[in-house]
Amino acid sequence: MTPQDIKRLRDDLGLSAADLATLLETDENTVRRMEMRRDTKNARLPARRMARLMQAYRDGWRPHDWPE
Repeated sequence: MTPQDIKRLRDDLGLSAADLATLLETDENTVRRMEMRRDTKNARLPARRMARLMQAYRDGWRPHDWPE
């Protein structure tokens, strides 16, 4: 999942970085770093579990605590 994919997914789902961070059980800065270009100093790859969750969200799965 590229940084652009993550940002597009978040935008398509109508989630703020803070909302996605809560759903992924991380912090907002981590989400922002995952959305940075890979050649940026503080860029970060999503953990495999985070990537799987984001793919499930993209496919339509929603947890019971999905932000309204």
